[in-house]
Amino acid sequence: MSSDRLAELAAAGVAIWLDDLSRQRLSSGGLDKLRREQHVVGVTTNPTIFAKAVTSAEDYASQVSDLALRETSVAEAMRSVMGYDVRWACDVMKPAADASKGVDGRVSIEVDPTLAANTARTAAEAKALWWLVDRDNLFIKIPATREGLAAITATLAEGISVNVTLIFSLERYEAVIDAFLAGVEQAKANGHDLSKIASVASFFVSRVDTEYDKRLDKIGTDEAKALKGKAAIANAKLAYQLYERKFSEPRWQALADAGANPQRPLWASTSTKNPEYRDVIYVEELVAPGTVNTMPESVIHAFADHGEVRLDAVTGGYEEAKQVMDALAALGIDYNDVVDVLEREGVEKFTVSGKEMIETVQKALASAA
Repeated sequence: MSSDRLAELAAAGVAIWLDDLSRQRLSSGGLDKLRREQHVVGVTTNPTIFAKAVTSAEDYASQVSDLALRETSVAEAMRSVMGYDVRWACDVMKPAADASKGVDGRVSIEVDPTLAANTARTAAEAKALWWLVDRDNLFIKIPATREGLAAITATLAEGISVNVTLIFSLERYEAVIDAFLAGVEQAKANGHDLSKIASVASFFVSRVDTEYDKRLDKIGTDEAKALKGKAAIANAKLAYQLYERKFSEPRWQALADAGANPQRPLWASTSTKNPEYRDVIYVEELVAPGTVNTMPESVIHAFADHGEVRLDAVTGGYEEAKQVMDALAALGIDYNDVVDVLEREGVEKFTVSGKEMIETVQKALASAA
């Protein structure tokens, strides 16, 4: 039954990706088992995941010892540790990449989050990571900050596949799509094979409910309470509507005719933060063709156990989604303020996790030395 539910989800057009990676998961065969038995066809990572992995396992001791003996800088050691795991994961996911002709089977590695406000350094880091991992089924993960938009275009122009992360607003999502289109146009002009370039746009979900629910609790009326837990899904549905519109326009069609792959919407932050909500709500309510849902392993197993596939969950809910967002606005909640807060907090969290990763590797190098 568990396999049937996940197979049904995949058949509905949802690519199931794991939001986690560690060397222990790789060496034990756990990731390969998820690929073979649970329909997992991709992996996302971030510095928080790596910091936790390096801190809690001995699997990294030998590599860290070698890096210390070579007197490698902390920054390069961090890239080496992440690159090793991501390269290995790319090899594990290669059957999924081959089966989907490179659309899936992707593993994401994130640029240094502390560079989120620096376009040139972000683009340079993206090229360095692409060279370091050296696998066709890699994604370079770049935050969708204002400064990141140009870096996204520049990276795609080099023929490098990109996972755009930290998207909260519809306005920023449209700008991300435009940055993608510009990058693929430049890649075409630069002579790259467009069929080998892939991209996803990671639209964050549960954090939207967390911020809206906090504000609804402050209002405290029955009307406000009735809207709790509805903003994130409504926002994501309107994002998919925007995706359908943008990827039906002539600008995209010209690139599709040249062999380009569309930039798929990816639902990120899909574990529920409020225990009162159904644990698979951000999977069940966001089933749509050509999407990715990246989940912690706990959510994958929860969906396998009791998830339901609702085929028209997104495409049949645009009007209702708009009504939800209008009702939230009518209560005085400023959408732009909500998404600005979420982006600012998201960048701050990524920066903190990046620094934690640096500190973790620094301590490991010092201990090994």
